[in-house]
Amino acid sequence: MLIERHSPKLKRMKLSATFASLLLTTTSLLAEPLPAPLSDADFAPVSLDEALLGQLLFYDQILSGNKNISCATCHHPALGTSDGLSLSFGDGGIGFAQERRADPNNMPEERIPRNSPALFNLGAHEFTVLFHDGRLEADPSQPTGIRTPMGADMLVGFDNILSAQTMFPVLSRDEMAGSFRENEVGQLIRQGIITGQGGAWDVLSRRVADIPEYADQFAAVYPKINTPDDIAFTDISNAIAAFVSFEWRSDTAPFDQLLRGQTTFEGAAQDGLELFYGEANCSSCHTGAFQTDHQFHAMASPQIGPGKSATFEDHHRDDGRFRVTGKESDRYAFRTPSLRNVMLTAPYGHAGAHSDITAFLESHINPAKALEAYDRSQARLPDYSEQDFNVLDDPEQVQAIANAVKVAPVDLSGGDIKALIAFLDKLTDPVSIAGRLGVPETVPSGLEVLNP
Repeated sequence: MLIERHSPKLKRMKLSATFASLLLTTTSLLAEPLPAPLSDADFAPVSLDEALLGQLLFYDQILSGNKNISCATCHHPALGTSDGLSLSFGDGGIGFAQERRADPNNMPEERIPRNSPALFNLGAHEFTVLFHDGRLEADPSQPTGIRTPMGADMLVGFDNILSAQTMFPVLSRDEMAGSFRENEVGQLIRQGIITGQGGAWDVLSRRVADIPEYADQFAAVYPKINTPDDIAFTDISNAIAAFVSFEWRSDTAPFDQLLRGQTTFEGAAQDGLELFYGEANCSSCHTGAFQTDHQFHAMASPQIGPGKSATFEDHHRDDGRFRVTGKESDRYAFRTPSLRNVMLTAPYGHAGAHSDITAFLESHINPAKALEAYDRSQARLPDYSEQDFNVLDDPEQVQAIANAVKVAPVDLSGGDIKALIAFLDKLTDPVSIAGRLGVPETVPSGLEVLNP
């Protein structure tokens, strides 16, 4: 054949041109254009040595009050960087994934109130709003460049918003800190002593600094650190952020190959792509290369579990973005999640109410109507509380959640849903799922490393 007489370089050029032509044809059929392909410019640069240090800290239980919880407890690569449960247990829980349960010898005070979000691409520049309610945001007007619930007490020194995000779980009683009755960290948090010498963050920093292997690695990674006493809490957080950014960057999925003109989709996957960027209107919220507009939308997601409330409140609802802004229009609105590797990150929703991708997509066709017919067996909840469905048992609260929906219903068939799922599967990135560094066999503290 003629092509066989050409050089390999020319072959690649011809194939690339063919793919580009097909991509252009596909794009012309869509209601919205496909996003530009991702490149290194879309991500913050990462030092490998810093990422390696962060890897150890991410899997080390030393950062929890009772030294029994690591970041990986709720964000494990074996579960798509989540935990496989709707609402899990942090401190007071034992076991892994769907085997996790309340420890009868150290019962948790309540479930973690929100589903554990996936960590893919959080090192990308466009991720400037984090958590389900966006309570952590990049804000140049703040001295730290970050707006957080801590306000003026927030420390200077976090490299980016991801760095700040990684360390808030250590302040949560139910996630990593434990009860004030159990350890010094919990006691300090209960008193509101977080920053400064002798505060909760400082106590955790000293735990790390007192381990010679950690002290040596921090000195090697950060030139400003000359002695263990120089290790600050922000240094720990920055290292973990570097690891998360490096480990779970996701930009080599089949969808990325499509955007780069390296492949095409056929059959159901192509049909799903056309629906996603066409009449299904998915891309109106799930836009861009990461399939998120980083905004907040009320989608009548079923409320299960304890809800999100202040210490003095006893309700079980989660008001979402409203808790941050105080705007009534934000009530029951939650951040649009990225859909990267979404096939592996169930359960879905701020409370993890849907464990099945088909049921989740079907609920998005007509969110308000779907709420009325929600199948409670979708929830993956370890035995704990008879109050998990208090909100759903209250017709007035259910109606309030339904009334907050502003999107119009979409008419899709069962075949359309299957096609959308076929497309979503093309967002699965084997490189990011496996991780680039993996799970360490041991950590410098000598504590157990969770690696099922």
